[in-house]
Amino acid sequence: MTKPRIVALIISLFVTAILALTTSLQGTLQIDLFRNFFSLFLPVFLLTFLFSWLFIEWIIFRRINSVLQHLRKLKELAPEKKKRQNSSDILETLNKEVQDWASERKEEIDRLNRLEMYRKEYLGNVSHELKTPIFSIQGYILTLLEGGIDDPGINRDYLQRAERSVDRMIAIVEDLQAITQLETGELELDIDRFELVSLVQDVIDAEEMRAKANKIHFEMVNDTGHAVYVMGDRFRIRQVLVNLVVNSVRYGRENGETKVKIHDAGDKIIVEVVDNGIGISKIHLPRVFERFYRVDKSRSRAQGGTGLGLAIVKHIIEAHKQHIEVMSTEGVGSTFSFTLKKS
Repeated sequence: MTKPRIVALIISLFVTAILALTTSLQGTLQIDLFRNFFSLFLPVFLLTFLFSWLFIEWIIFRRINSVLQHLRKLKELAPEKKKRQNSSDILETLNKEVQDWASERKEEIDRLNRLEMYRKEYLGNVSHELKTPIFSIQGYILTLLEGGIDDPGINRDYLQRAERSVDRMIAIVEDLQAITQLETGELELDIDRFELVSLVQDVIDAEEMRAKANKIHFEMVNDTGHAVYVMGDRFRIRQVLVNLVVNSVRYGRENGETKVKIHDAGDKIIVEVVDNGIGISKIHLPRVFERFYRVDKSRSRAQGGTGLGLAIVKHIIEAHKQHIEVMSTEGVGSTFSFTLKKS
C-alpha cells in the first residue's frame, strides 16, 4: 500500500472505532451485531476511507508535488514538467529537494557575501590609488600658488612632477577602462595570424633600456627552432608580453636575467617569461592576478605600476580562450606562462 492509503486506513479505522464505541455506550446495538456491522460500520468505514484517501492523494499530495516541481524549476533541473512522483516516496523526495535547495541558496549567499567584500576592497583600492596622485598634484599646485611660481628653482620642477602625477592618473583610468571592456565583452579582439618570435624580439628590444638601467639581461629561447605563427590579437598579446617583461625587470635582481621561452605543445604554443628575481611567496600567489593587488606595496608604487597589469594580462589571455598561470618561489624567481593557439 502507498502512504496515503495507509493514512486513510488509519483515519477510517479510528472513525469507525469511535462510532462503535459511541453506539455501544448508548445501547443502540443490543442485538444482531452482525447485521448492524454491514449496515452501519462497514459503510462508514468505506466512506471515511474513500474520502480520506481522495483528500490526501488529490489535495495534499498534489500540492506537495506542485511545490516539488516549483523547486525543480528554480534549480533548473528540468525545463519541462516532470511526471508526478509516486506518493510512496514523494515526501522523502520533497525533503531531499528542499535540503538541496537550501544548501544551494546558502552557497549562493556565501558567494554574494564574498563578492560584496571584493567590491568593497576594490572600491577602497581604486580610491587609494587615485588619492595618491591627486594629493600630490594638489600639493604642487598649492606650493606654486603660494609663491613658488615666481621661484625659477622650483616652478618648472613642480609642474613636471604634477604632470607625472596626471600621467599616472590617466594610466590608472585607462587600465580600468580596458579591464571593464574586456570583462563586459565591449572590447573586441582583432584575431589574426601573426608571427610570435618577431613580436617577442620586438618587446625585448623595446624594454632593453629599462633592463640595462636595472642591470637585467634579456634572452629569448625558441625551442621550435623556426618561425612560430599563432592566432590572436597581436596588439593585445604584445601588451601581455610587455606587462610580464616589465614586471620581471621591476622585481628582478641586480645582474639578474629574464628569459622569454617559446615551446611547441601540439596545437598550442606555450610562452614563458622566466626571471630569477625576488619571487612571490605562496601566500600571495593565488591573488597576483587580482586588480590592485600588490605583493610589495611600497616597492610597487615606487616602481610606478598601476597595480592593474597582471589583471589585464589575465583578462586578455582568457578573452583568447587560453590559459595563464604563475609558478614562483620566494627568493628564487618567478615563471609566468600562457598558451596561444597555433596557426
